[in-house]
Amino acid sequence: LKVIAIDEQLRVIYEDNVHFDKDLPEFKTQGGVYLHSDRLTVTSPVLMWVKALDMILEKMKSSGFNFSQVRALSGAGQQHGSVYWKKGSAQILKNASSELPLHQALKDCFSVSNSPIWMDSSTASQCRALEKAVGGAQHLASATGSRAYERFTGNQIAKIYSQNPEVYKQTERISLVSSFAASLFLGTYAPIDYSDGSGMNLLQIWEKAWSKSCLDACAPGLEERLGCPVPSHSVLGPISPYYSQRYGFSPDCKIVAFTGDNPASLAGMRLQEGDIAISLGTSDTLFLWIQEPTPALEGHILCNPVDSQTYMALLCFKNGSLMREKIRDDCASGSWDEFSKALSSTVAGNNGNLGFYFDVMEITPEAVGIHRFNRDNQKVVSSFPKEVEIRALVEGQFMAKRIHAEKLGYKVCKYDENQ
Repeated sequence: LKVIAIDEQLRVIYEDNVHFDKDLPEFKTQGGVYLHSDRLTVTSPVLMWVKALDMILEKMKSSGFNFSQVRALSGAGQQHGSVYWKKGSAQILKNASSELPLHQALKDCFSVSNSPIWMDSSTASQCRALEKAVGGAQHLASATGSRAYERFTGNQIAKIYSQNPEVYKQTERISLVSSFAASLFLGTYAPIDYSDGSGMNLLQIWEKAWSKSCLDACAPGLEERLGCPVPSHSVLGPISPYYSQRYGFSPDCKIVAFTGDNPASLAGMRLQEGDIAISLGTSDTLFLWIQEPTPALEGHILCNPVDSQTYMALLCFKNGSLMREKIRDDCASGSWDEFSKALSSTVAGNNGNLGFYFDVMEITPEAVGIHRFNRDNQKVVSSFPKEVEIRALVEGQFMAKRIHAEKLGYKVCKYDENQ
């Protein structure tokens, strides 16, 4: 859990963090999560998140941080995680005593004590059922921005309802991690925002309303448990009196809707229409501002957090830096300098030599193995010369990103040097 405070010039005046495994060892998480015995179910304890919030605010208080100067507060949570509030919890949240840390006040508030999170992949049968119920994967993608994904909240709710209807019956509200965190500050259930809500397989991204057919396919009485979605930049209301009394926040401090980590990246990088951002991580992620999306079976279309009338596209490529490091080790003696020199020594277009490199099963597209083609479009099995291999990898990865972005509706403009 991280906190950052900025002034009106966007200068950072305070930052800190709480590390789940290290600072909250009593929850016995690894990487902040529990990996269950089926190797598919991955959860996090809800009270660990609440206790981490208590802890970070106490750290700020003891460092002398002046809470009374905070004018507004917002946040981002991991996309696709969900929290299940037990019946009667709204009252407990509203009336929490500032004498108690929040995790103690809320200890009996959750009908599901371990939240399903973005890493969970245990809902394959629910995904198939949802796609079937709405007329197929493309129908679902066209309505909600994505085909059915195992980590998406609708399928997680369907699993909880089918495996334990009693627990579902005891649940009065379902939050995403983002709206859950906002609820803690608001002292009442915060609505789900459009952007994070687009990662649930439940929100119609065009109408910005829950899809009745998707809700019905997942669980009964789901609409009232989700509340009404709102634009991602909505001011939800003033901070709960709990924080004024316990930490000295001004009662006028505004809570702005929280959103998911992916939409927050688009907002935080200040992307504008036509911009594209690429994160070169273990997996490569590409996200972009898009005006007229065409949802496909690959990738995701989410509502844009900055402008509710437009959209953002998100593509994830599993064979990112791990594949680049593998080719660096094989072709450049493990040196990025040598890798860069080899890349510079070859011409753009690689004289027609091209490669697609998938060390593990790729997400976009679903493919595995190394596929090399020469200038005559013949498949070359063995290998390219080292410098050709390096350029083929880099160009192949970026061509794939462009092709799949264009499939989602991204238009690559011609570069005009006079502009």
